[in-house]
Amino acid sequence: MKAPTTMRAARVAHHGGPKALEVTEVSTPSVPAGEVLVRVGSTALNNTDLWTREGAYGRPDDPAALSGWRGPIDFPRIQGADVAGRVVAVGSHADEGLIGRRVVIDPAIYDSDGPDANPVGLMGSERDGGYAQYVTAPRARVHDMSASPLSDDQLAALPTAYGTALGMIERGRLRRGETVLVSGASGGVGLALIQLARARGARVLAISSGSKLGPVRQAGADEVIDRAQDLVAQIRTAAPEGIDVALDVVAGDLLREALPLLREGGRWVVAGALGGYEVDFDVRRLYLHNAQVIGSSMHTPRHFEMLMDMARGAEIEPVISAVFPLDRVGEAQEELARREHVGKIVLHPWAHGSAAPAGGPRTEHNDEH
Repeated sequence: MKAPTTMRAARVAHHGGPKALEVTEVSTPSVPAGEVLVRVGSTALNNTDLWTREGAYGRPDDPAALSGWRGPIDFPRIQGADVAGRVVAVGSHADEGLIGRRVVIDPAIYDSDGPDANPVGLMGSERDGGYAQYVTAPRARVHDMSASPLSDDQLAALPTAYGTALGMIERGRLRRGETVLVSGASGGVGLALIQLARARGARVLAISSGSKLGPVRQAGADEVIDRAQDLVAQIRTAAPEGIDVALDVVAGDLLREALPLLREGGRWVVAGALGGYEVDFDVRRLYLHNAQVIGSSMHTPRHFEMLMDMARGAEIEPVISAVFPLDRVGEAQEELARREHVGKIVLHPWAHGSAAPAGGPRTEHNDEH
């Protein structure tokens, strides 16, 4: 199937609120050598989309400065890091075998070619992303998922949330039988952390609140901690011998208050700052107990390949909260920002009409609108 010369896409032209997003007709990207063109079936939303649009990342010399994930954004930018779709064109003859294959794109831009390379950029931030009907990606970042039983929506939910979660677990060296604390447990990364930690054989304490407590428990948490109550007291009751690993996307007061609950040699892994980025804590709790605070940003190529292998075997099952057509992307981001949902919010670039709660799994052919 040959791609048309133009496509619909959602672009952000400057930092700002949801109105900074515009859905418009743009040229379908050309396919340079070493890259492929993917017809987008589903693209999932992430907090990174909100913070990139808002310019909320700051700079090392000015935390309040408007900035993208890794510095200034080259506007206009098509957002969207998480893509599942089909390859429709390739830039090199050697890659023609991929045409027609169902794929997931690793959205990271790495600092080297090795399996343990660090992410230094992101699709939808440092290059155009998947809030569009078509997107290009380097051949090395395209993973053939034709054999996976997961739906397009579920596959699109994997790259950022599950990739970030697996990166945290790997960097935190989580082992079977350890007790792990998961913050922000009802979000995409939080649910991924619960599933992946349980698969590793850990005991999971998950922090959530209100109506989300039940779904978090259903996702596999052994104990659910209500963040509306006394957190430290609840954690002490659930884990009287302490926490081996904390997997934290909240930081803020949680890090300061709960860091002393780490056991000897414990690891506190931070991959977000929903509760605030300025944190003070008693450093003696680190060196007197051989504890570590570890920063974790996304995943490595090795982590991502591990994740794709798990998805091919349906060892993980992402939860889809709601589905929106592309022309309602602003509403989708507003729903994400309210944080009242459980699971992932997904866009369908070829769909029209109203948003809908997630129904049953989509088949790999349901992107034909």
